Amino acid sequence: MRTDSPAWQDAHEDAAAARVYDPFSYQVHEDPYPVYAWMRQHAPVYRNTERDFWALSRHADVLAALRDPARFSSGNGISLEPTLWGPQSYKTSSFLAMDPPDHTAYRGLVRAAFTPRKVAALEPRIRERARARLAPLLDRPRFDFADDFAAELPNDVMCELIGIPAADWGQIRADNDQLNHHQDGSDDRTAAEVAAALRLASYYVGLVADLRRHPGGDLTSALTQARVDGVRLHDAQIVAFLFLLISAGNDSAGKLLGNAWYHGWRHPEAQLAGLNGRAGDWTAETLRFDSASQMMARTLTEDTVLHGTCMPAGARVALLPASANRDERVFPDPDRYDLGRDTSQMIAFGHGPHHCLGAALARLEIRVALEEIGTVASGYEIDMAGARRVHSPHQRGFAALPCTLTRRPRPRTLAE
Repeated sequence: MRTDSPAWQDAHEDAAAARVYDPFSYQVHEDPYPVYAWMRQHAPVYRNTERDFWALSRHADVLAALRDPARFSSGNGISLEPTLWGPQSYKTSSFLAMDPPDHTAYRGLVRAAFTPRKVAALEPRIRERARARLAPLLDRPRFDFADDFAAELPNDVMCELIGIPAADWGQIRADNDQLNHHQDGSDDRTAAEVAAALRLASYYVGLVADLRRHPGGDLTSALTQARVDGVRLHDAQIVAFLFLLISAGNDSAGKLLGNAWYHGWRHPEAQLAGLNGRAGDWTAETLRFDSASQMMARTLTEDTVLHGTCMPAGARVALLPASANRDERVFPDPDRYDLGRDTSQMIAFGHGPHHCLGAALARLEIRVALEEIGTVASGYEIDMAGARRVHSPHQRGFAALPCTLTRRPRPRTLAE
């Protein structure tokens, strides 16, 4: 092929793009996995000089970093965005931007709400909410799975848990979605994102004030009575908790549910199995194959040599669990979507002290949602011409997934 031909130039540009990891790039958002594969093979300690960070992409390295908070600190937050990075990041990210022992103390205030027993007890209510969200969609010839269902269910569940009135759930979700959207290539907040953050902050301040006066059985009311070292939390600390719980709860479960739906469409055998009793396996393999959680940042507290490369103390390091879950050193044939795969070593929900507090809840929400759809649908199609991806440095998923269902035959009644 001539080096001045358009085809050669396109191939050269594609190859060059596969060697650049920029979490703020829309091109990376569309498909980060070729970039990850190149990094694991050629640059396991990757350096992005323009944005001033390093990145770890191999399973063993990501896992070791997550287990070592003393060296890979969360003290400056977990995002590379300038407005969210620094020693004040705990004000917006709560305990995610803390190291032990502070992290342990503040995480402990909400941990009881997410124990396996407490989460299991939520299943009937989650199933009820899933059916309520699904019912009106079944009368439509076509609906948006991502927007009308996948994003709504976890938002309903989390808003109810923290005491937000049902009438406000839609606005909370809309503002949270806007808050997590980024412009292509930009690590700065847009005016729309800032406005959404301010609306949410104002709402949460009012909610906390109301629940201090009239507490209920919700998580926010419990936080108004909580103490750390004998001192009650002030309003700003509780607001940070609410930002974290809503954002983490909505993004991970909602995006993962959409990813499962998408990959079920791409793999008809998985779709058939998933709709016919294997919703749990469908959930687990999607978590490994295409996790919603793509990246979290850390700060190095000491010079660290890895694979012959020295990362200096103070360096920003991006940990890439979504790449780790495609590491061929751990997962045979990692780019194959296989519901029968052993997923026990995946790290989609992190590891160590920062293991996702809501992991069990997210798994339950996704499994229940897929099971409920399986009771009424034997198959589906997605119109990819109308599909639209979320653009976030942290979360991977869809903002729109228009689809049509193939309904299961309605059981005949005795009267019939």
